[in-house]
Amino acid sequence: MNLTLGFPDLPPHRALSERAGLEASLARFREWMARPESPIRALHHQPARAAEFRPMPAAVPPPLAEALAGRGIRELYTHQAEAFERVARGENIAVVTPTASGKTLCYNLPVLARLLAEPEARALYLFPTKALAEDQLHEFHALVEAMGAGIRAFTYDGDTPQDARKAIRERANVVLTNPDMLHSGILPHHTRWAKCFENLRYFVIDELHSYRGVYGSHLANLIRRLKRICAFYGSAPQFICSSATIANPKELAEALTESPFSLIDSNGAPAGEKYFVFYNPPVVNRQLGIRRGYLQEARRIATETIQHGQQTLVFANSRLAAELLVKYLKDACERGRLDAGAIRGYRGGYLPRERREIERKLRAGEIRGVVATNALELGIDVGSLDAVVMAGYPGTIASTWQRAGRAGRRQGASLAVLVASSAPLDQYIIAHPDYFLCRPPEHAFLNADNLEILISHLKCAAFELPIRDGESFGPHPPQRTSELCRFLEEVGFLHHSAGAWHWTSDTYPADAVSLRAVTSDNFVVVDITGEARVIGEVSFPAALTTLHEKAIYLHEARQFQVERFDYDQRKAFVRAVDCDYFTDAIDYTQVKVLEELESAPLREAAAAHGEVRVNRQIVGFKKVKFYTLEN
Repeated sequence: MNLTLGFPDLPPHRALSERAGLEASLARFREWMARPESPIRALHHQPARAAEFRPMPAAVPPPLAEALAGRGIRELYTHQAEAFERVARGENIAVVTPTASGKTLCYNLPVLARLLAEPEARALYLFPTKALAEDQLHEFHALVEAMGAGIRAFTYDGDTPQDARKAIRERANVVLTNPDMLHSGILPHHTRWAKCFENLRYFVIDELHSYRGVYGSHLANLIRRLKRICAFYGSAPQFICSSATIANPKELAEALTESPFSLIDSNGAPAGEKYFVFYNPPVVNRQLGIRRGYLQEARRIATETIQHGQQTLVFANSRLAAELLVKYLKDACERGRLDAGAIRGYRGGYLPRERREIERKLRAGEIRGVVATNALELGIDVGSLDAVVMAGYPGTIASTWQRAGRAGRRQGASLAVLVASSAPLDQYIIAHPDYFLCRPPEHAFLNADNLEILISHLKCAAFELPIRDGESFGPHPPQRTSELCRFLEEVGFLHHSAGAWHWTSDTYPADAVSLRAVTSDNFVVVDITGEARVIGEVSFPAALTTLHEKAIYLHEARQFQVERFDYDQRKAFVRAVDCDYFTDAIDYTQVKVLEELESAPLREAAAAHGEVRVNRQIVGFKKVKFYTLEN
């Protein structure tokens, strides 16, 4: 069997394929499906879907309706119209429709209509990332400028200059921020935001599905603090949530906000036809059951789609896998007739200006291929992509559809390819495509009353406003809140006086609570090849495995060797090198059961609940050659 499967390695003399576009790629996949022992396990076709419209609601102010008409929007999709009507009736809503279905207008339309009627009104938009907030700010500004209105909207995050923050607090009608900034930069300083909280009419939560687990539990407590402060200033904002498809969006929205919600899940947006390919790399050693490397296969498929003129997004499940694929694709392009600059990487840790440049060039069509981690899974507008290649199963059905939905965002036909790794879960999904295609996405769960998380946010709440006797923090009896406050008094954080619990510690509690990880300290990567300059950031847990001395740090296919690792200052100093290997840390993890609270038999295993200590130690590293993976 020809193990190259027709994928060229693009030798220098090879011209670009004459067959271009989606049909050429599909013809190749169908050809492989007909072969014995084909690596194509399924080719699923989703037909195009026509739009369902409703007239523009009469309550939409004329300037706003004219601005939308100027952008070609004279009618609304059915879910957009329903969202506008329900918000007008005072309901909290959760809009759940697929990627690129116009969810943004579901919250922008009622917010802009209210601001035109009530110029002093305020709205807070919450996005999980700064990049998404910036992206949505451009969309919002475009509508405001088309109306010629004096509505002011700004992002407020860690990148906002100090001298601009006061003006934003006082003048902004709409503030776009993220949970981290709401937690540490807005709620603890609510007296500076008095005008905003007094007039807060809407609180928008975008990408609702991303708030699950520990992160979602933190956000639920953040919203408890927000509602408490709003009540102090005499406001009660409506909640507008938007989400990609998950199994329990209404329940998740109600768990996060502890308020009743109406669900809008009838999608009226059109969709182009989509082809979903399930690809399992061929076996190269039957005795050992070894398959070809999934990264190499993902590279070959992406090279093919790019060669056919399709703008392609490749998803990898780790930072290292993303960087390896960037290098492999750039090398393939250099051997062919494409400029290596047409391939870029995109992941957390790249500097903001670098990410904005990549997003802009993607929209403009200057970049033909991008390799990304889940940083591009969220709804950042990257234009009209033709193909998505997933190097490995993302772990959930919801994530897989979210990634596949990044192609064909503007109604054109598109291709999504899932390349399975040798992991058991990947192999199950690829062998049972019907399991994936026929099952609903997973449920999203959180536990806002996790004691560790609850206590942390109760301290923050007491710092913001004294906790009155008889007050409840969350849907608990006041006695429970009082018990927790007495505990905090015993450990020196609170003091009871004049019928309320007051913060007495000289610490700033929000600083001690990280919403996303064990610590919020990032390591800065400093290139000292020439004049010292910062080239990236790495999270604290990842830094210990990727920035140890003599490690090779990969950044957009360039290799840097770590010369010095400054743990105390959270810096790693690197120097550009040209080598044929990357490094992979060897770690030793030990799990010790401290206390078993309960256990129960679970088929052949047992399920236990208790406390454990996890020790992870980096004991060495391997030098691994590119392509061959020899070490």
